[in-house]
Amino acid sequence: MHTDDSPWDVLLIGGASGLGKSRAAARLAARHGAFVVEFDDVVAALQAATTPATHPGLHHFADTAAADADTDATAGPPGGSPEEAMGADRVLELQIATARALDDALLGVVRNRLTVDVPAIVEGDYLTPDAAARAAAEAAAHRRRVRAVFLHEDDPARIAANYADREPEDGPQPARAAVSARYSAWLAAGAAAHALPVVDCRPYATLPERLAAALA
Repeated sequence: MHTDDSPWDVLLIGGASGLGKSRAAARLAARHGAFVVEFDDVVAALQAATTPATHPGLHHFADTAAADADTDATAGPPGGSPEEAMGADRVLELQIATARALDDALLGVVRNRLTVDVPAIVEGDYLTPDAAARAAAEAAAHRRRVRAVFLHEDDPARIAANYADREPEDGPQPARAAVSARYSAWLAAGAAAHALPVVDCRPYATLPERLAAALA
């Protein structure tokens, strides 16, 4: 069920890391009396309950790190971030593969939330436009309303600034921010292909209002 001013029963907010999804979800949830599901928590639970042998699609990064260590045991531990250790192209490839492997998990979360008479917002990095479109179509067939919106930022410097503000203890993260911007572009292109709204995350002060307008 939904509040009188809510145009959705479940709202999916996707986007790359460092774009302000969690903050926007919290503000929209307060406005609509909605429950928030952080999909990253679902991902962590699935990874803890599985292994690379049983569910390789959920463990691309761990599997690759282990393979790299076995291939060059004399090189010592990889330094810095995954982007520095594996290269930006490889990290982006694995991030997309992991997201696609989680599509069915997202559908499971949405189906479960639709059994509860409280509107819900599901937000996270690993929500793909394909899964969002499937969830919306499935819900519509049962006269329920699942909407999706994707935040976008194409400037790595802005994402790096967000990381610095959010995670100052980790120092500068330009390589991670560059991959995040590329992943954001991949998500935005997929969303456009499914006619799902894409909203620039800046200016941050007006993001909740612009999200609401895109979903009205």
